[in-house]
Amino acid sequence: MKIKLLHTARPALSLVIGLTLSSALHLNAAPLAVTTAVHTKPEATSPAISYLKAGTDPVPAASGFAPAGWMAIELNGPFECYVENKELTKSLDPKPGVALRLAPKADAGVLAIAERGDNAKITGLRGKWTQLSLEKKIVGYIQVSAPVAQAPAPKPVPAAAPAPMSPAPASPGVYGSAAAGQAAPMLNLGDGGVSVLPRQFAGRFVATKRAFTPRRPYDYALNDDAGKRYAYLDISKLLLTEQIEKYIDHTVVVFGGAKPVPDSKDIVIMVESLQLK
Repeated sequence: MKIKLLHTARPALSLVIGLTLSSALHLNAAPLAVTTAVHTKPEATSPAISYLKAGTDPVPAASGFAPAGWMAIELNGPFECYVENKELTKSLDPKPGVALRLAPKADAGVLAIAERGDNAKITGLRGKWTQLSLEKKIVGYIQVSAPVAQAPAPKPVPAAAPAPMSPAPASPGVYGSAAAGQAAPMLNLGDGGVSVLPRQFAGRFVATKRAFTPRRPYDYALNDDAGKRYAYLDISKLLLTEQIEKYIDHTVVVFGGAKPVPDSKDIVIMVESLQLK
């Protein structure tokens, strides 16, 4: 009789534990009250992968340790990430074990570690870096409760200082100016501007090589919506030029400096990066 009671108590205990865990997950997955950053690590200073809007129900991750005040969640792709060209296989797949980073630089945050069989497609070239679209579930971290901060000690009120003189307005550059810390605005080639400073340009990527016609100064160009060429493209700075054919007849964004083509009215953009728009 004692043995029978012991065996009947075990399922009841398992049921209680299961209900407790289910309730805890349900509480943790409550809709977010405010827009919340998803970090690569459970640290406020770690890079943000994305942002979840207020009202979103985060999906708790089955794996991933989160300390108090944090929650590990699952994120669905696709994600934009970058890998060094030397870390690609001959089939242009990331080598297993390499870091897939959030920006095209060696000290950028790591989005994920490449695994064999990952669904990663090339979407752009950035010098010695390749831009990828990664279709994969990853684990991120959100802060569910902010640390309690102590109130700062009151500071003495400083004496009133004389009002500073208004500075003279800064003169705009050739293309205007952008606010500090912000990227330069997207330029359309139709504005007719020419500058040696690297900027962003948008247009349709086309090949200029045609059978039975004289060869153009450059093999590629950007066209506007009407199909008119506004600038040639010099892609000599790009390393993975064997993949350039995939961009033909697609709308792209290029980054580089523009300069006149000698002895002509044309301009050429010295392309530093290229990606699909």
